Parts: sequence; C-alpha cells; structure tokens
Amino acid sequence: MSLLEIVAAGIAIAGGVIFVAGIVAILIALQRRPYGVEMAPIKGSPGRGVFWSFTLGMAPWAKASARLHWMAYLRGVILHLSIFAGAAYLIATPWLGVMPGPLRLSLTVLFAIGAVMGLAGFGIRLANPTMRLLSVPDDYFALALVTLFLASGAMSAYSVAYLPFFWVVAGITLAYAPFGKLKHFLYFFYARIFLGLVFGRKNVLE
Repeated sequence: MSLLEIVAAGIAIAGGVIFVAGIVAILIALQRRPYGVEMAPIKGSPGRGVFWSFTLGMAPWAKASARLHWMAYLRGVILHLSIFAGAAYLIATPWLGVMPGPLRLSLTVLFAIGAVMGLAGFGIRLANPTMRLLSVPDDYFALALVTLFLASGAMSAYSVAYLPFFWVVAGITLAYAPFGKLKHFLYFFYARIFLGLVFGRKNVLE
C-alpha cells in the first residue's frame, strides 16, 4: 500500500471505531429510558405486527404519504438501498482489485444513481417552502455527506485509483453519523418495532 492508501485506510478505520462507539452509547441511552407497558388486553399477535411493520407495512399502499408522493417514495427507496449497498461495499473494498468487472460496473451505476438522488434532495428541500423553513444546517450537511459518500463510491468502483478518496469520505461520514441527522437509521428500527408491536397487539393490521 502507498502512503496515501495507508493514511486513507487509517481515516476509514478511525471513523468506523467512532461510529461503533457512538452507536453503542446511543443504544445504552435508549435502553435506559423507561418503557410504558401496554395495559390493554392482547387482541392479536405482536410478533406478526413486527413482521408486517418491516414488510407490507413499508409498502407504498400502506402509507398515505407514499401513495400521494410516489416519486418521493421511490427516490427515498433508491437512495437508502444505495447507502446500505455502499456500507457493504466499504467493508469489501480491500478486495476491490479482485472483484468481477460486471459487479464493479453495476456498483458504479447504483452508487451514481444514488448520488443523483442525494443531489435531488437539495432541490426538493429548496423548492418546497415548508421544507426549506424546517430544514436546519445539519439536514444539508448530512445530505451532502451521503451524496459525496455515494459519488466517491461510484468513482472507486469504476477505478481503484479513487479508493483512497472513498475511504476518507467514508471515514468522515462514519464518524459524523452518531452525532448528526444520519443516526436516524438507528431510530428507524425502533420505530418500526414499536409500531408493529402496537398494531399487532391491537390486531389492526391492514
């Protein structure tokens, strides 16, 4: 490895360590919060509710906002799928040189499309007066980081010469995630679980 690659890899690893430590701290704080036990009698299956919440409960026809805003829904799906793929890709980058060409090309296209969806987020926030009013600097910074993460991922998948750049961006993104808006990915799982538990218990699944 060259000096540049060593430094970039160090930044990525340091970012990963900060990310793990930050997420663990958040999880500990969340688990210490009091939980209000549901007193109503069980009318359905909480487990089935959780399963529904992570499957059909996320379908566009189960969400009024998605039914009314299909384009925004699809943009969000593509953006988040590309981010999760980018996280898996980051772990696999030490073996980038031996990845099959078709796989790297597919990842390049996926990350590039994801980056475009990220850029579209700026236009959406700026064009909508309500979203523009509610948006704070952290919203734009988090969106910029994610967009740059995907763009640099596309560049590195296309050419291994850009891998150090991707590692640096990834390290910064990971280090920032537990402290900014990006940590919402963790609360997403809590929200879906509690939603499923409540809906399943009350037997009001769609």
